[in-house]
Amino acid sequence: MRRSLVTALTLAVGLALGVSAAAAQSRQVLIQRGEALVRQNCSLCHAVGREGASPYPNAPLFRELSKRYPVDVLEEALAEGFTSGHPAMPEFTFSAERAAAIVAYLSSIQVDPNARPQRR
Repeated sequence: MRRSLVTALTLAVGLALGVSAAAAQSRQVLIQRGEALVRQNCSLCHAVGREGASPYPNAPLFRELSKRYPVDVLEEALAEGFTSGHPAMPEFTFSAERAAAIVAYLSSIQVDPNARPQRR
């Protein structure tokens, strides 16, 4: 009886770790897709990585977006059609899956993920 309990617990822990590892791998794939999307669509003007300056001096650094906006709410804006007050910035609309990938990537690079957006 004791042996079967140990076996069952071992299997349960192994299953939980396997699911956790699969979830982490899935999250990493999502982040990689998001990174590819922002590099393709945004890097002409914005610094989209963990370091470096934006090619367009007034373009916000993506790693500091949490200082301006709650990053998690950007997913809806990206899926509905994202526009900015800057006339040179094109309008972007992404599928729900792509918007989720972009937000996953943006969340992963924030220098201060707990920053409170500044009021304007």
